[in-house]
Amino acid sequence: MRHRQGRRRGPGGPAQVTAKLTIPFVGEISGTWEPADAERSAAWELYLELVTRVSVEELDPDEGFLREALSSLYTFFNTTREILRRYGPDVAPPLAPGHVSFGVLAVTVLNRVLRPLLAQWHPRLTAYESQRPPGRDPVEHERQWEHVQALRTEIGAVRETLVSLARTLQEVAGVSDLIDLPAPRSPRSSGSGHPPPQVRGVLKVREAEIGLGRQLIGLAA
Repeated sequence: MRHRQGRRRGPGGPAQVTAKLTIPFVGEISGTWEPADAERSAAWELYLELVTRVSVEELDPDEGFLREALSSLYTFFNTTREILRRYGPDVAPPLAPGHVSFGVLAVTVLNRVLRPLLAQWHPRLTAYESQRPPGRDPVEHERQWEHVQALRTEIGAVRETLVSLARTLQEVAGVSDLIDLPAPRSPRSSGSGHPPPQVRGVLKVREAEIGLGRQLIGLAA
């Protein structure tokens, strides 16, 4: 098998990183990643998808909406496949033992992390949602589900994998940390009653993503 040698790397980011992902209830995948130009570009796109979704945000015990989280993961699954398809074989070259690529990491997350969660919990939550009495608040109805804590636990485990993936993609893309952004200044200190422009942009992206995710879930139900 031909292994990649002398592949040209982009201007930003390290020539080599050590990637390590923990797969919930399965184990760990790790290896050396020597990203090529296409992989750096794909890493940035996937990183942006991760940091603008609720899938990398921790759900507090009394906060969050599990349907929203599942919808976000569902759309992320499809977006990742689109990125893989668009960049093609350049992000999944033949590898020497102990090495990984963008393709290896992305497909592992899709097939070993997201697919099991969505296949098990999407139909179960959909069936429970169909039993909601008229007039009952959807969030309150969801929180009364007997399996709500089990789903929260599994989403939390998946989130840890996605955050780990995001950190690796950040390093490969050679960009700043967009996950743990500092809290915006209060309106009193900023002199305005509106969030800063960059925060408003993220909120708009999330609102659009959540709406699309709910539409896709409805089509797939």
